[in-house]
This record gives sequence, structure tokens and C-alpha cells, in this order.
Amino acid sequence: MEITVVRALYFSGTGTTEKVVCTLAKALGRYLGASVERFDFTRPEAREAEQRFGPGELAVIGTPVYAGRVPNVLLKYLTGKLRGSGALAIPVVLFGNRNFDDGLIELRNILEQDGLRAVAGAAFVGEHSFSRTLAAGRPDKQDLARAEDFARAAAEKIAALSALPETAVAVRGEEPLRPYYTPRDRQGKAVNILKVKPLTDLDKCSGCGLCAALCPMGSIDPVDVSQVKGICIKCCACVKKCPTGAKFYTDPGYLYHQHELEEGFARRAAVETFL
Repeated sequence: MEITVVRALYFSGTGTTEKVVCTLAKALGRYLGASVERFDFTRPEAREAEQRFGPGELAVIGTPVYAGRVPNVLLKYLTGKLRGSGALAIPVVLFGNRNFDDGLIELRNILEQDGLRAVAGAAFVGEHSFSRTLAAGRPDKQDLARAEDFARAAAEKIAALSALPETAVAVRGEEPLRPYYTPRDRQGKAVNILKVKPLTDLDKCSGCGLCAALCPMGSIDPVDVSQVKGICIKCCACVKKCPTGAKFYTDPGYLYHQHELEEGFARRAAVETFL
């Protein structure tokens, strides 16, 4: 099957999903002799525009995994603004070293419902949004080499197709989808951090406004960046990208969950690919 355009689409608060999706798209474009286009739907205004895909196009669409699933704040966009019409797709998820649970199968199913045929899929590891030590520096050189190998194999599969595959690629995950992963304290009680928001050290804050510009929910007040007026999804874009280190969390439940993850999932989690 001839592919003329590879389109990379991604939601990426701290850049890990972007890095993997763009690496894959660039390699796929090279192997398939196709041009490459990028679309970042991290910012809320980007999620207003409809994206249409047609024959001859390959969409590489990536999201992070939050609590083992596709972030629920993205469901409206993913189910309402993407239109397939006979294009191939490769769903890609990034998880923070614990597990991707049903995130990949959920994204695959969403793209299928949008009219895109999932021909391959992958789950890569990125540094956890809560941590600077859990999967630190990933995706790293080894991960990106794996992305190159996966792109080569996917391109070979696509080039050999004479028509759209009759069924979507099989990926790991369960159906029906399992509930979102819930952290629990040492007494087994659920740790609820849904309403937790970052704080600002005003002695460190330079007032540059970068955190407000980066917030995927548009929740940080650009006039007074210490105010988080909307929801916080804990992507930690504001924390990790603040040039002065002024953003931080102090909520006990959040910190407990962070340390639980760092202590319990310190091994090098494996990338998984599906063809």
C-alpha cells in the first residue's frame, strides 16, 4: 500500500510522548518514502480543530497513559474531532514505568471508531510525570533505537498490504476495559488526588508566564500564575519546565503516591510493540 503522508499527532505535557511519536513518524516517512507532518494537540485551543485523514495517509497518534488508561480529558477530542475515511493508524502510548494496562487497547479502539484502521501499535516508557527518578531520562537511546526498529517493521507490513486489513492489530489489554488504576495507602484506602493542584514559590517565580502557556488545560492564570483556576491533570508540565523551579506539590496523598511509585516500580520497564 502506498503511503504519501505520515502524520504525527500527540498530546505531550513534558515532551516524552512527542519525542517517541515524532521519532516514529520520521522513521516511517523515511522507510515509506512519504512526507511527514506534525500536529501537537496538547494545548486546549489545538483540540478545537477537526482532523481528517484519507487514503494514502498514515496517522501516528500518541497519548500518555494516566492511571492505566487514555486520559479522560482527551476523550471528547479523540472521539469527536478525528475522522478516518480509510486511513491507516498506529496508536502509541507512553507510560511512566508502572504499566500501560488498558491504555493502548483503549486508544486503538477509539481510533477504530473514528474510522482509522490500526495496523500496528506500541507502548513506550517515558519519565513519570510525578518524578525525576522513575524512568529518568526515558525515552532514552535504547528506546529510540527500539522505535527505529519498530518503524522499519511497521513500514514493511504496510508496504506489503494490497488493501486495508480486515481487522485491527491485536494489542495487549483487556475488554471490557478495566477501571482506572487507584493508588491505595498502607491501610488499603484509596488515595484521591483528583483535586490536588500545584503551588508556587513566589520567591522563586520570575513571572515569566511559561507555566500558564504550557498548561494543557489552560488552568493557570497568566496574570497571577499562583492561581490554578481550572482542573489540574498532574501532567507536571509546569513543574518540570519551570526555569526557576517555582512550581511544586505538597499534598500528602500526592507525595505518598509519588514515593510509592518510585519505590515499587524502580525496575526498567519494557517497551512493547505490536504488528
